[in-house]
Amino acid sequence: MKSQSSVVIVLFRFSNSDRERSGKEERERCFGSRRRSLRYRISMSSDPQNAVVVGCGGVSIDFLATVAAYPKPDDKVRSTSLKVQGGGNAGNALTCVARLGLNPRLISKVADDSQGRGILDELQSDGVDTSFLVVSKEGTSPFTYIIVDNQTKTRTCIHTPGYPPMIPKELSKSSLLSALDGAKIVYFDGRLPDTALVVAQEAARKNIPILIDAERPREGLDDLLKLADYVVCSAKFPKARTEASTNPQALVSMLLMLPNIKFVIVTLGKDGCIMLERSVDAGSSMEEVDADNLLESLKLKRNKSVSIPTCISSSVAKLKAEGIGTVSGKLYVGTAESIPQTELVDTTGAGDAFIGAVIYAICAKFTPETMLSFAANVAGAKCRDLGARSGLPYRADPRLASFVLEKLSTSA
Repeated sequence: MKSQSSVVIVLFRFSNSDRERSGKEERERCFGSRRRSLRYRISMSSDPQNAVVVGCGGVSIDFLATVAAYPKPDDKVRSTSLKVQGGGNAGNALTCVARLGLNPRLISKVADDSQGRGILDELQSDGVDTSFLVVSKEGTSPFTYIIVDNQTKTRTCIHTPGYPPMIPKELSKSSLLSALDGAKIVYFDGRLPDTALVVAQEAARKNIPILIDAERPREGLDDLLKLADYVVCSAKFPKARTEASTNPQALVSMLLMLPNIKFVIVTLGKDGCIMLERSVDAGSSMEEVDADNLLESLKLKRNKSVSIPTCISSSVAKLKAEGIGTVSGKLYVGTAESIPQTELVDTTGAGDAFIGAVIYAICAKFTPETMLSFAANVAGAKCRDLGARSGLPYRADPRLASFVLEKLSTSA
């Protein structure tokens, strides 16, 4: 704890007035460019341009300091750059969704302080509907110190939760129903567990699809997973949740434990992702295949000379996990973009960008192969700038043009 405190003091040593002025100037610079960028959104009738997406989860202000190399205990170092911008998993993912052209509504909580106002301003400037956020007259808004190591391209987060936490009664029944009205999908990042469960139960009653970001085991997450249609996991979550020894076995286990899930994805950073999609049409005579062996066979088919994201899929099979069981489904291996070291800036929020793109792909009815490649492209674009949001691409970004054109051709 001593070493963390020393680092934070050195990186962020300025008075409260300096902090607010620095944050305000940085937000104005960022928000002004975002407002100008909104003019470049394009409208296509065959895309889910007006689809409503509801998100429930965390928001924050991020203080991002880049250092030449992460300090050792009791070291004092200077930051090479400082950036102040909005963060939080739900806030980041819905910002991504908004820039891709959908209509996101966010359920969360901030305090009526300078950080809370900054959070609201940034979300609103990106087109996120914040009318369902609770603004507490007392307390503090969440914030995170993020130390970006320019040498290893890694980041370390030190988060301070907001206080007091959101409770279900702060979201009235009428507000909840208004938020869910017309929604195509509801997304949860696993935070605000009591409120999230109330929202998820109402969404399930209305047959609105539910996507869960399973980043790590959290209070109340299991209750949310039981209601989920789609799950996107961090690299460590599936094995931690199921105690399986490999990811393929863990994904089989998750589909067996959670019968409502249509697919589960595990993101693996620079190694791409794995997805297991449930099949409901598999015949009893279908061949049984070991899940681990199937994954290895798909990996051998990857073309490592290609830098752009690709996706390889198996045929529908009965996937067997030794000692766990079998499930009928289809396995996918998605690659990440191979980003040159000179272009890789920061991985903060890459998972949120990936999830935002998956949400868009579900609304756009992309094929699984297209969805995973699209999401990897969006995440790769994000990694070329500092912070969780600066690099998020807009709908008209040339890097996404092939996916828009593919959707148009399949819709014709």
